[in-house]
Amino acid sequence: MASTRRPTYRPASSGKRDKVPAPGKEPGVITASKSAPVVPRDHGQDRQDRRQGQGKRPGKSANKQQNPKPGEQRAGAEPDNVLAFPEPKGKRIRRNVIIAACVVTALVAGLLLAAVYSPMLAVKTVTVSGTKLLKAAQVKAALKPLEGKPLPQVNDDEVGRLLKPLVQIKSVTTEAHPPSDLVVHVRERVPVALVKRGSEYLLVDVDGVRLSTTADPTKVKLPVIDGGAGAIGKDLFQATTAVLGALPADVLAKLSNASAKSVDAVQLKLVDGQTIIWGNAGEKELKARVLEALLKVPADPANPVNIYDVSVPRHPVTR
Repeated sequence: MASTRRPTYRPASSGKRDKVPAPGKEPGVITASKSAPVVPRDHGQDRQDRRQGQGKRPGKSANKQQNPKPGEQRAGAEPDNVLAFPEPKGKRIRRNVIIAACVVTALVAGLLLAAVYSPMLAVKTVTVSGTKLLKAAQVKAALKPLEGKPLPQVNDDEVGRLLKPLVQIKSVTTEAHPPSDLVVHVRERVPVALVKRGSEYLLVDVDGVRLSTTADPTKVKLPVIDGGAGAIGKDLFQATTAVLGALPADVLAKLSNASAKSVDAVQLKLVDGQTIIWGNAGEKELKARVLEALLKVPADPANPVNIYDVSVPRHPVTR
């Protein structure tokens, strides 16, 4: 069988091409190799291989190895021609969109950072609204630490912490008016009663929080709770203030005092001397509406009303 290796010629020694070989020595050895180094063989074995290969024509496999068909390449060979196909239009558009989105995101992030830390948006003025028990100057003084701070960094929680010592404030909201104005909306606690303490009267809200003091209760149209929280007990005091907190402002202005023998026996006294039997603090919104409607009924001189009983609001009684 014919060998498939391509014959190559390797001279016996460099620089001595024309020298006649000595008797008994072979000329340059013909070997066949694809890429592996030549391995020396016995000269007698080489002569025997040549005799066996005489008279045989090379096979198809040898011709195929020597002359590959058009379009075929030998292993490890570089391609003769490379076709470059254009990039699909959809892929190019998607890549451009991604790049544009990244650029826009980076620009927006930069603008936001600049706005958050820019001294051009620093707080210079504070505007206060919604104060009645307090003065606007008191609120501004408490918010003095915010001056010079960028508006985007100011929030309601921080403002609330600064205003916490002012017990008259129940809640607060803020608005930023660039470039440098901070607007603060204050929601104050609502006083519902006066508590007598010695020679002065304390204004308290529904939670019993002391809001202010006055020496003349006639200047404040609020009912008086004799003794305050310490004298009537915490539960009774909270039950009374809860009732007062449910009353409309016009009804509250007609009360002279409030008392409670128990949490289920809250009574109110009007400035006209009439008594309101309220009962407990349950259904206080309904009781307040019923009482307001009863007080609007025109008085009958022949049958004056001395007691309004709204303890059972769906069946009120007057006598």
